[in-house]
This record gives sequence, C-alpha cells and structure tokens, in this order.
Amino acid sequence: MVDLTVGKTNRVLLRYILPLFLSVVFQQIYNIADSVVAGKFLGEAALAAVGNSYEITLVLLAFAFGCNMGASIVTAKNYGAKNFTEMKSAINTSFISTLVVTTVLMLVGVLAAKPLLKVLNTPAEILGDSLSYLYIYLAGLLFLFIYNVSTGVFAAMGDSLTPFIFLVISSLVNVGMDILFVAVFHMGVEGVAWATFICQGVSSVAAFGTLLYRLRAIKTDGKPRAFSKAAFKEFLLVGIPSTAQQSFISVGNIMLQSLINSFGTATIAGYAASVKFNNFAVTSMHQVGNGVSNFTAQNLAAGKESRVKEGFLWGTVIAVVIAAIFFLVYFFFNRNIMYLFLNDGSDEALMVGHEFLVTVSPFYAIVAGKLVADGILRGSEKMGRFMISTFVDLALRVGLAFVFASFMGSRGIWWAWPVGWGVALVLSVCFAFAKKRERK
Repeated sequence: MVDLTVGKTNRVLLRYILPLFLSVVFQQIYNIADSVVAGKFLGEAALAAVGNSYEITLVLLAFAFGCNMGASIVTAKNYGAKNFTEMKSAINTSFISTLVVTTVLMLVGVLAAKPLLKVLNTPAEILGDSLSYLYIYLAGLLFLFIYNVSTGVFAAMGDSLTPFIFLVISSLVNVGMDILFVAVFHMGVEGVAWATFICQGVSSVAAFGTLLYRLRAIKTDGKPRAFSKAAFKEFLLVGIPSTAQQSFISVGNIMLQSLINSFGTATIAGYAASVKFNNFAVTSMHQVGNGVSNFTAQNLAAGKESRVKEGFLWGTVIAVVIAAIFFLVYFFFNRNIMYLFLNDGSDEALMVGHEFLVTVSPFYAIVAGKLVADGILRGSEKMGRFMISTFVDLALRVGLAFVFASFMGSRGIWWAWPVGWGVALVLSVCFAFAKKRERK
C-alpha cells in the first residue's frame, strides 16, 4: 500500500497509476475477447449480438463504477487521515450498500432486458442471442459488483498492484475459456457469456478474500461498525453522481446504438468492433483520472492541498501520453486491428470501423484533460459541477449525432463526439480550480 500524501508527486502518481493502467489493458482484453471470439468463430451476426448487448451492460457497469468510486473516496479520506476505525466502518457500509444495489439491479434487469433490446431496434436475427447473453451476464452481476468495490478499496489504500494481478489471471483465463466454450464445445454466444460469468466469479472471490486478509492486519483504536450512517452518506455523495455520470453516458450510448441499428447489421458489427477499441483508450485515461481522485482525496484529508494541483498537472501528462499512443495506433493501423474481430469479407463493417476510429482518435488528448479534471472534482467532492460537465458532454454528443446523421449518414454520428468532449473539457477544468475548494 502506498501513502499518496508523501514523496515527489510525479513519481508517486506514476508508480500508483501504472498498475491501474495495466489493469485496464487486461480488463479490455477481458471485454474484447468476447467480441473477437464471437466475430471470428461465429460470424458477423454473433459479433453484432454481443456488441448490441454490450451497450446495456454498460448501464450495469455504471452502477458498479459508482459503488467503486463511493467506496474508494470514503476509504481514501479515512486512510489519508489515518482514521482506520472509521475506514473499516466505511468499507463495511460500502459492501452492504452494494449488496442491496446489486439485488435490485438483477431483478430489474431480468424484467427489462427484452423490452430494452426492442427499444434499441435490435434486428430479429440477433435478438435471441442478445437476450441470452444479457441473462447470463445478469446472473453474474453480484460478482462484478463485489470485485469493483474490493478493487476500489485496494486503490484507496494506495495498492493498485493487487487488483492488477487478479485481473491479469482472470483475463487470460477468460480468453482461453471463450475459445474452449465456443470453438470446442460449440456453445455459441451463450458460451461467450458463460466464460465471462465463471472468470468474474473466481476473480471476485479472490479479491474479496484477499481484502479481508489485508484489513485484519490494520490495527484500529476501536471496534468498526457494521454500518455507519455518516459513511453511507459520503458513499452516496460520491457514488450517486458517479453512477449517474456513467449512466448518462450509457443511456446516451443506448440512444446512439438505436440510431446505429437503423443503418443495418454491417454498421452494427463495424461499430461493435471499433467502439471496443475506443473504450479501451477512454477507459485507460479514465483510470488515470481515478488515480488522481484518490490522490486528491488522500491529500485533502491530510491537509496538503498544494499537492492537488501538482497531481492534476502530472496526471494530465500521463493521460496525454497514453492518448497519443492510442491515436497513433488507431489512426494509422485501424484496419489491421479491426481484423481481430472481422473477416476479410466484412468490407462494409470494416469501413464503418475505420471511419469511426479515424474520426475520434485525433481528439483523445482532449478526453485526457477532461478525465483528469474530473478526477479532481470527484476527489474534492465537487459532485454537482462534475455532473454538469458530464451532462453537457452527453447532451451534445447524442443531440448532434442525430442531427449530423440526418445529412451525413452514419459518419455524422462519429463527428458529434469531439464536440461534446471539447466543451466538457473546458467546463471540467474551470470547475476543478474555480474559487475555493469547497464541498458540494
């Protein structure tokens, strides 16, 4: 575990963020494996089915992310202040709250899955596979949430390496199981979903068990409470806006998916492949922002506000370097990487993926700055301002996508993204450093 309140900011952040970034690499291998196996072994329709379901799973991931951030920030504050009794009380509270959220989501998800797929204008030929994938995904939702909260607590205490180790093992096993279930056992799209279910279950149990072992070694002055109202309030203060932010984005993506679906299966498949690469890039930069969130929370709790600005500057440098790497790969080698998902005969789908990546990747540096500024906002609990920036980004990207698509076709959808990112960057940076850093 690393104390983020001491040491040179650039070295502390780099050492802390590097495992977070590598975790994203393997998390995306975990996610991309489903689409690669579906596209290569089952064909374009199966790839479209997995990609179509993916937009709905992102809504569920939004809640997992909110629980992750809520647990992470409240833990980081107490860890930075060296208040370990309250820290353990906050962790207990986070897990109990997460269990309730997961139960509700599983019930709602089972009831809403088919209606949602129909709202998305899902083509009849992929509706059955999309629904099967979603039902199995929902069955493993508790594993997903427990894993996210566990890794959030690890990160809050400065340990970004342990979650990385779990993720590496789980991701590699998931790739092997995807191939085994689909290519050997011929289980179709359901095989892809079951592979994810099993690997999430194993990694969740391992992460939770290790966390309990680590927490026992931390001495406290008193007995931690099973549930703390104060910790619950702070968990909600960060968790709800973080969930809402990701939910807004996910709902916006669902609206975009509905628009994309109107262009046919080839466009769905091309977008399903290329958006996985885009999410790889954005999620990588997002993890830098998450690292800056915990850095900010620990240092504010320790009374070291001067380090927060340094954290923003060095976090931005790291995120922009990552953005530049993704831009170079996606802009110049997009067709090569698209063949991971698509076969030689998928010319129209390849063209769609090419247009998407070439359009959005030059603007990744803008996303980098925005996500690091968002990290400052979350870490200092300026959640109202954080929400405003997120909503403006979403409204512009979705609204302009429908407008541009009306006269530019599917290509117009992609051009709406950079506009939303640019405006949101300005708002997030201004909000992060405007006036006094008060809680909202």
